[in-house]
Amino acid sequence: MLGEVADSRQMDTYKRLPVRFVSGRGAQLTDAQGRDYIDFLAGIAVASVGHAHPKIAAAIAEQAARLIHVSNIFETEPQEELAGRLFELSGGMRSFFCNSGAEAIEAALKLARKHALVTGREAIRIVCAEGGFHGRTFGALSATGQPSKQAPFVPLVGGFTHVPFGDEGALEKVVDEDVAAVLLEPIQGEAGVVVPPPEER
Repeated sequence: MLGEVADSRQMDTYKRLPVRFVSGRGAQLTDAQGRDYIDFLAGIAVASVGHAHPKIAAAIAEQAARLIHVSNIFETEPQEELAGRLFELSGGMRSFFCNSGAEAIEAALKLARKHALVTGREAIRIVCAEGGFHGRTFGALSATGQPSKQAPFVPLVGGFTHVPFGDEGALEKVVDEDVAAVLLEPIQGEAGVVVPPPEER
């Protein structure tokens, strides 16, 4: 039966749906039975360019023929070029390259607290929204406003406050001098594509 072998060898971190994809092109996926699907997930929002784009596949192959990956402790031309372009587009902001959304969230949380510290503020609290999802590492999970995902891993990292999503009044009440950052999704994705009320946009 589909998935039995994988389920016996892999941890059940994710509940898998009974479909096995074997190929894709653009926004279309094809399963092992030859049925086609529209890919609305895009690898959980990390493959926005679609599948099997010839130029992207060629660029990946060209890079893989030279270097797959080197640590951030070394210099590489592509990384420097991208950092330079982002610097220009963002009005002079510096880049930190990482491997996942959760790692990016962890970096943001640490940067917020460090900034407060170096500017002489005693601010460690991070304000987040109920229903939000920010990742599965401890800091990102602590920011996530979904108790069912947090429950198996308590105690979590302290210093997080959650308010109802889209409630500007609730947000204003909890933001004080002890807040290092406010971490919100403009539209909550993992919670079910939840859009804030029109008056809060």
